[in-house]
Amino acid sequence: MAENHPEHPSATAFLLIVLSFISTLTAVESNPFSRNLSPSSLGLKKPEKLSHLHFYFHDVVTGKNVTAVRVAKAPTMTKSSPFGAVAVMDDPLTISPDIGSKLKGNIMGATLAFWGGIRYFPPERDAGDRWQWPLTSQTEDSLLMAYNFAFIEGKYNGSNLSVLGRSPVFSAVREMPLIGESGVFRFARGYAEAKTHTFDLKTGNAVTEYNVY
Repeated sequence: MAENHPEHPSATAFLLIVLSFISTLTAVESNPFSRNLSPSSLGLKKPEKLSHLHFYFHDVVTGKNVTAVRVAKAPTMTKSSPFGAVAVMDDPLTISPDIGSKLKGNIMGATLAFWGGIRYFPPERDAGDRWQWPLTSQTEDSLLMAYNFAFIEGKYNGSNLSVLGRSPVFSAVREMPLIGESGVFRFARGYAEAKTHTFDLKTGNAVTEYNVY
């Protein structure tokens, strides 16, 4: 039986390689890493509008319904300075300073301690394990705040605003940037201003007023 052998096997192999390369390029071009989009394709046809959100968050560190707890501490932490402590929180956001007023959402996140100017010691706990506000500076009373405003009411239900910033706790007003948004706040940008409304020296519980722009 006669057998057919390619006259130029190397040329055939080269042709297959070229065709494979072209196919790969076509696939890459159809799914690029980066491409330009029309703003209207993402629902950005409307002009920007400015909004102002106003609410209060309740930081409860003692009592039956605690909303903020310390979860870690560094070797640097002492009774006189909570530098290096970490706390997590799930604080309710309400329409007024009254914790029983209409709930708008929750503030969920963590705070990291840099220095220990605020020294709160709940009387019902042992001195070696007293909850302290976490601070993030060795030279001033300052917190690193990393949390989400998670809204659960009205048109903002399911939407979030993310905050990451420094909070010098003894300043009358602390300004922190918004670093992320979702839901109705998608593509938004802005900042949050925090102001202490009340702070109970006996319990350590606090109410903070927020204005978000």
